[in-house]
Amino acid sequence: MQYKKDAALRSDAQRNRERILDVAVVELTRSPHASLSTIAKKAGVGQGTFYRNFPNREALVLEIYRHEMQQVADVAVELLNTREPAQALREWMDRLTGFAMTKAGLADAIRQATSGPGGQTKPQPTRVADAAALLLRANEEAGTIRPGVTSDDFLLAIAGLWQIDPHSDWQPRATRLMDLVMDGLTAGAPRGR
Repeated sequence: MQYKKDAALRSDAQRNRERILDVAVVELTRSPHASLSTIAKKAGVGQGTFYRNFPNREALVLEIYRHEMQQVADVAVELLNTREPAQALREWMDRLTGFAMTKAGLADAIRQATSGPGGQTKPQPTRVADAAALLLRANEEAGTIRPGVTSDDFLLAIAGLWQIDPHSDWQPRATRLMDLVMDGLTAGAPRGR
């Protein structure tokens, strides 16, 4: 019987952790200064449970960053399984754009958590870079983009995205930027667009 009790505790602990993360994403997106006690309260957990899962703000913010980047990366595989490579790449670019613009508060929280004294180094967007590499490779193999484009090239090309004010009417400007990047990727492609 001890096994069932331990399994129930582990699943309860996992649900607590997930609730904390869900609430934290909403609260930190709304305000990078959201208090940890507010997040714990809205998640329905005590301070002890909160701090057992996330000993400090940095640990919470970096776990959110890792989780959110994984979700963005996972979409790449889903799109490649259901669309032609060029369409999958362009739709993924739109989803990445939407993520960047709607999670602006979260980006501020990440910057705050990873800068200054005692701040950890911001994790590199390796999952996103890996997803970009997967999409670029599929497109290169299909002949729909110019050969030799790396995920580093791609991330540098879309870096202007993070200069757009997310509180403005960002959609038309972001769409134009992503169209320009896509046009650049397809210029010189063996099969054309």
